[in-house]
Amino acid sequence: MIKNGRRGSLSGVLMVKGIQCHIAYPEKGRNPIHQAAPAIAELAATEWDQGNEYFPPTTWQISNIHGGTGATNVIPGQLEIKFNFRFSTASTPEGLQQRLCAILDKYGLEYEIKWTLGARPFLTGRGPLADAAVEAIRTVCGIETELSTTGGTSDGRFIAPICGQLLEIGPSNATSHKIDECIAVDAPAQLSAIYRRILEKILLA
Repeated sequence: MIKNGRRGSLSGVLMVKGIQCHIAYPEKGRNPIHQAAPAIAELAATEWDQGNEYFPPTTWQISNIHGGTGATNVIPGQLEIKFNFRFSTASTPEGLQQRLCAILDKYGLEYEIKWTLGARPFLTGRGPLADAAVEAIRTVCGIETELSTTGGTSDGRFIAPICGQLLEIGPSNATSHKIDECIAVDAPAQLSAIYRRILEKILLA
């Protein structure tokens, strides 16, 4: 599998403000969990885009949610939600921010958001470089491969803005981040041969 692109990553910390009070007197407070629940349901059900030829649709997921003091008789004064967009080239960070805020505003929430743009999406479409990589892997390894943009972000995002084309090719990541992470003994030699073959195809064509 050749990584010819990666999705972008846009994270946010949403603070929904309520009014803390004794749970026996809800009329004296404002429960931010109850208020936010319909908005959360709509955000989770929203189709942000339909993706494209290379990318799956953009997704929005909550990673952490917390509200309350830990006591069972207190309505919380605020709700904290940490979330993340994994987005394709079919969407922009600015567009996703605007659409999310529009949904929150629709439900009359009092809130603040701190945004973190971890990565912008990048893509190298089919062309001479991708074709050379597919052919090189076929020649060296005897296997057919495919272009893919699945998975998380990568260091490719740091050089994508200055590269006309960018592909990521490496050993199998079947054990990545596991306690027994490893690669095959012959993988480095195969990679060296693949890189050489790609250069030959591009430079000697």
